[in-house]
Amino acid sequence: MEIKVLVVDDEIDFLETIIKRLNKKGINTVGVSSGEAAVEKIKESAFDVILLDIKMAGGMDGIDTLQEIKRLRPLAQVILLTGHGTVESSVEGMKLGAFDYVLKPARFEDLCEKITKAYQEKENQDSKIRKANIDQLVRFPGRVFDQ
Repeated sequence: MEIKVLVVDDEIDFLETIIKRLNKKGINTVGVSSGEAAVEKIKESAFDVILLDIKMAGGMDGIDTLQEIKRLRPLAQVILLTGHGTVESSVEGMKLGAFDYVLKPARFEDLCEKITKAYQEKENQDSKIRKANIDQLVRFPGRVFDQ
C-alpha cells in the first residue's frame, strides 16, 4: 500500500516540515502553497488523500479549493487543516465532502492515523465501484460499457 498525499498550505515552514515527516514515514507526499497550485497539481496527477489548509492568503481559500478538488477528483479524500478553527468552516467543509478536519497544531501521529483512515475510505469506494462494474458485466454479458 502506497498512499499518495498532497499537502496544500501557505505556511511554508509547516508545509516543508510535514512533507519531510510524511515521506520519512513512507507516505509518498508532495506539497504546494496555494489553492490554484493544488488544482493544477490535481489535474496532472491523482492523489489518495489531500491535506488542505482552510485559510490561505491569495486567491482560492480552502473551501473554494475543496469544491474544485471534489469536481475534478470526487474519490480523493480531503482532510481540512486549520489553525483558525471555526465550527462554521468545518461544517461547511464536511458538507462539501471533506473526510475530516484537524486543528493545528496537530500531533503527527494523529494526523497519520487520519490519513490512513482517509486512504482506507478511498479504497473502499474504489472497491465498490469496481464491484458494481463487474456486476454490470455479469448481468449483461457481451455488452460493452464505455469507461
